[in-house]
Amino acid sequence: MIPLYDTLRARRFPFVTCLLAGLNALVFYYELRLGEAGLERFIRTWGLLPSNLLAHPDTAWPTLFSSMFIHGGWFHLLSNLWVLFLFGDNVEDRLGGLRYLLFYLASGAAAALLQVYVLSGSGLPMVGASGAIAGVLGAYLVFYPRARVASLVPIFFIFTIIEIPAVIFLAFWFLSQLGSGWLALNGGAGSGVAWWAHIGGFVFGMAASLLAAPRRPVYSPY
Repeated sequence: MIPLYDTLRARRFPFVTCLLAGLNALVFYYELRLGEAGLERFIRTWGLLPSNLLAHPDTAWPTLFSSMFIHGGWFHLLSNLWVLFLFGDNVEDRLGGLRYLLFYLASGAAAALLQVYVLSGSGLPMVGASGAIAGVLGAYLVFYPRARVASLVPIFFIFTIIEIPAVIFLAFWFLSQLGSGWLALNGGAGSGVAWWAHIGGFVFGMAASLLAAPRRPVYSPY
């Protein structure tokens, strides 16, 4: 299922969501100018290496945050930003700009920490915003379970647009991450993807949103 849009309209302009997207794009532009050797050094320095964080937490902790603004390619960047724009505007509307920014960063850090815990011996650098964005998805599920997500769904090899309740769409997404994470732990396909960061971010996002319980904003369906 490929999400296209949701049925909620945010009350306010998503300034922080746009700021986060801009920062990700700016860092990626910088990556493109580094060249192959320079990019490898950049990722090794500012990406999150689980083994390095555990061995040197006093100096490596900033990579919990810097790593979430680094991406490994165009598809990695654009797919993350698409989901961020799709779900982030409503979550920002619900939390308010400053609280949403802190929530986003905390979700990314929590996501990375679970990945580090599960794969503590890994020397592969973790990069990408997907852990933080998974936190946004968890918050969306708590705040807007009755919203609908228009998705491109293959039915007998023909793609059809179907509006799916957010609770079903996001539950399916989360279960797929759990299945992929279990397979990755057992050496299956996709072991290079930080599935447990997605899981950790989503669970943190749900828990933090339940604790926050802010006032419901006014919104209109499309």
